[in-house]
Amino acid sequence: MKKHLHLLLALLFLPLLTIAQNKVAASEIIAKINRGEAVNYKNAEITGNLDMTKLQNMKLKNEKAGKNDTKEYISTVTAPIVFENCTFKGDVLAYFNPDNGVNVMKSSNEVYNTDFEKEVRFENCTFEEDAAFKYSQFEENVSFAGSRFNDEALFKYSKFRKGADFSKTVFTDDANFKYVTFPVAANFRGATFKDDADFKYAKFEKGVNLQQATFNGLANFKYAKFSESVNFKNTSFNGSTDFKYTKLNNQSVTLSALQQKSR
Repeated sequence: MKKHLHLLLALLFLPLLTIAQNKVAASEIIAKINRGEAVNYKNAEITGNLDMTKLQNMKLKNEKAGKNDTKEYISTVTAPIVFENCTFKGDVLAYFNPDNGVNVMKSSNEVYNTDFEKEVRFENCTFEEDAAFKYSQFEENVSFAGSRFNDEALFKYSKFRKGADFSKTVFTDDANFKYVTFPVAANFRGATFKDDADFKYAKFEKGVNLQQATFNGLANFKYAKFSESVNFKNTSFNGSTDFKYTKLNNQSVTLSALQQKSR
């Protein structure tokens, strides 16, 4: 009887033990990436900075760059990376500029970027610190659906070759998509922008779904270019907006006209 009781108690506490052990060091993930292995984690807490900017395959982009030119180093993630319902306790970096916040006289004149050859999914995840994907090239589908950025989400100059899904994503701090081109219809349905959302100069070549999205800070779409399939149905703008020089099919358009078109 006691043996059965002990077995029952062990089975009852097994889920708690599993949760307690479900911490993964960022260095372990980097090691997998360096080996070219697919990365797939669910319900994990990632500890430390997930810095993908200095992988083993890092290369100098332009070896003929002049002495005073910025040296751009590119690392490449060659296998799919998938995170579901994970929490990142440190920074998640696919872009790093050591000169940020440094005196010009002491600058290194270097920048580190990361490209992704396969699928990238961070779904229902929480980013507690910086998330930087500036200049990154995504060759396959990308999804940050249902995730939460507690610090700046930096996607400035990112290149999405295929679909980009940010549906129901929560941006607590600034969301920077300046100069981003979306060649496939971008999905921001139900997204929440609690601070500034910068889509200045962004190009939505096949449209964008912003239905039921909420903008609480500045919604900056200045110089943005839209195609016909634009969905602003039930989108809330609770802060200021800038749609100056915005175009729809190469024709100037106002926010009210875009909203009218979405009905």
